[in-house]
Amino acid sequence: MSWQYKLTSFAGAAAVATMMSGTFLTPATAEEIVLKMAVPDWPPTRIMKDMFDKQYKAPSGNTVKLEIDFIPWPDFYTRVNASLTSGEQKYNMAVSDSQWLGAFVEGGYFRKINDLIDADPALKAAMDDMHENVRNAYSTYPHKTANFYGFPQFPDVLVTFARKDILCNEEEQKNFQAKFNKKLPCTGEELDDLDWEMFENIGQFFQRKKGENLAGKPADDDFYGIAYQAGKGYDFSSMQINGFIWQNGGNTWDETQAPKGQAEGVVNSPEAVAALDHYLKLIQYMPPVAKTGTMDIFKSDELFREGKVALNVDWIGLGEASLSPETSKVSDKLVFGQAPGTRGADGKMIRWNNIGGQPFVLMTWNTDTQNKEAVDFVKWWLSKPVQTEYASKGGQSAMKSVYSDPNYVTYRPWNRAWAPSLDWQKDVWHVPQFFELLTQQQDQFDLAITGKQDAKTTLDNVAKFQQNLLTEAGLIAP
Repeated sequence: MSWQYKLTSFAGAAAVATMMSGTFLTPATAEEIVLKMAVPDWPPTRIMKDMFDKQYKAPSGNTVKLEIDFIPWPDFYTRVNASLTSGEQKYNMAVSDSQWLGAFVEGGYFRKINDLIDADPALKAAMDDMHENVRNAYSTYPHKTANFYGFPQFPDVLVTFARKDILCNEEEQKNFQAKFNKKLPCTGEELDDLDWEMFENIGQFFQRKKGENLAGKPADDDFYGIAYQAGKGYDFSSMQINGFIWQNGGNTWDETQAPKGQAEGVVNSPEAVAALDHYLKLIQYMPPVAKTGTMDIFKSDELFREGKVALNVDWIGLGEASLSPETSKVSDKLVFGQAPGTRGADGKMIRWNNIGGQPFVLMTWNTDTQNKEAVDFVKWWLSKPVQTEYASKGGQSAMKSVYSDPNYVTYRPWNRAWAPSLDWQKDVWHVPQFFELLTQQQDQFDLAITGKQDAKTTLDNVAKFQQNLLTEAGLIAP
């Protein structure tokens, strides 16, 4: 068992008769309970562990310890999958990517939590307080049903990280205006209006060689205007490409339409092909590493913190490192906005993106006592004071009562982009076949990113594979 129970103390040596009342006081017992949890290794989980260690006291009176395996993101799925499928029952909780729900629910590992929610008014109130898009993505399987399996741990969205010292420079502003007849966005509000056309203009404009003038002085190294996810590993290109597809009127395979929804004719629609073409077109303005298929979320973040990129579209979960002088050369030069969108025919911005972040899940082998301690921990985590403090330390909250507080935008410079982004989040593939879908798609996208295959061939191959796989699985009717 991965939870360990140890007798640690008695309230007294034995029951002691009290002469005043004539009754007996029963000695209370307290146990030391270790919760073992698998989590990705990045700031949102490190902050959580630090807060737990310093603050958490179990309502039961037990001493509850959180024993965490911090696993690097690129290895996270494979290591958790190996543990669960081996039968070792190492973990009682995990921070799970939303796409894992179907595979691990059907595999018998993740516990349904409806009964726990229904039995606890405080927990139900917390779930009701969450933004619908977060709750659907992190909690439900089948997707968007009333079957709950996860509690949000850290919700996340893509935002634009930007260098205000570069963008606001008077000379760069003047030259950009002369070249494109547009104002170079500089403030957070102007970045909120950033569409992909402007994003491309910035990418083209800020390609500078080492020694060339950049914001009034010689560039220390080769400099580039833009960066975003273009990596073969895990889901690092899919999460960015999905947004392009949705924003351009295309779609991914929609599991909520099973078994009638199709992959062929949808995944490779003209709109989806045009969207992938647009995504690929912008790579020429990014640092050369993007063309090797290794521009994952960490690499683009690293390049931005090293001062080599003007704009980076990345997850809020990586933002803390950009603010610290110890890990960022540009910590005092930052401004943030919503992720770029596509401007519709009516001039309004279309901002669909693939939601990031993860839920907590409970394992099916937990005892009732173990689940009670886990639920008490989750309730503590989702309480308004804790969620507020988490946000103040660099986390995010899906709780409407927390992020709607006017103070929320003051906690971190990207928080002003948080609430407006939530309505534009979608998710994909909670089905058991997600990893096969993802791996094949990532391989195909990598061929396109590295220049070995065009957009239409890529999406034709993806659509055919998905159609066959999902038909065999009974998720698409023959």
